[in-house]
Amino acid sequence: MNWTPTLSERIAPKTAPIFEALAAFAQQMRVSMPAVVVSFDATKQTVSVQPAIKEIVAYLEAGGLWNNNTEAIPLPVLQDVPVVVPRAGGFTITLPIQPGDECLVVFGDTCIDAWWQSGGTDNTQIEQRRHDLSDGFAFFGCWSQPRVLSNYSTTGLQVRSDDGNTVVDVQSNQITLTAQNVTINAGSTATIQAGTINIEGSSAVNISASGNTKIEDKTFLEHLHSGVQPGGGTSGPVA
Repeated sequence: MNWTPTLSERIAPKTAPIFEALAAFAQQMRVSMPAVVVSFDATKQTVSVQPAIKEIVAYLEAGGLWNNNTEAIPLPVLQDVPVVVPRAGGFTITLPIQPGDECLVVFGDTCIDAWWQSGGTDNTQIEQRRHDLSDGFAFFGCWSQPRVLSNYSTTGLQVRSDDGNTVVDVQSNQITLTAQNVTINAGSTATIQAGTINIEGSSAVNISASGNTKIEDKTFLEHLHSGVQPGGGTSGPVA
């Protein structure tokens, strides 16, 4: 009986070393992985993170061949990883990063040490390493299934607390702010313009000012009433 090997069978002996070399190279190249925050340095704006996935490591036999013995090995805690939050044009959205928060660590093409220390574009890599565990950036905003948000909005943009008790909800034609307490601090002037303004307080409405309080351009504490009548009569409108 004649047997004709397939193309894959014919080239496999020659290409096997190449595939082994490529596999070894891939094991050393880092791209991205989920991680969990161990600590946050608010001064340097960096985190220490524990990679969230253990890597399966195979072992070589004495002859240089891979055997069937493998082990799941945790990667080391990555130190001083720069955090990535939305920032541009002189404005930043900051996050109160806490231990246990999840993130995605993306590893740079080259050593980032010189850029991280000096900024700008005139930086030469200090070490000739690529996609190394030492050159990660921690992006915040990814999470695992045990940490999914309840009542995720599908109709608008929200800035919210995870528990949903504090929410700024932006829809196509309205903005709704929900919180236990709301404070507005304006160093100079706070202006509200609307067709109708409704102010309601379930217990009280307090208005105070260090200077004059005016209603319809009339000074509240110093205004006079016209048409004043003695006894139980009713006065006229504010003068």
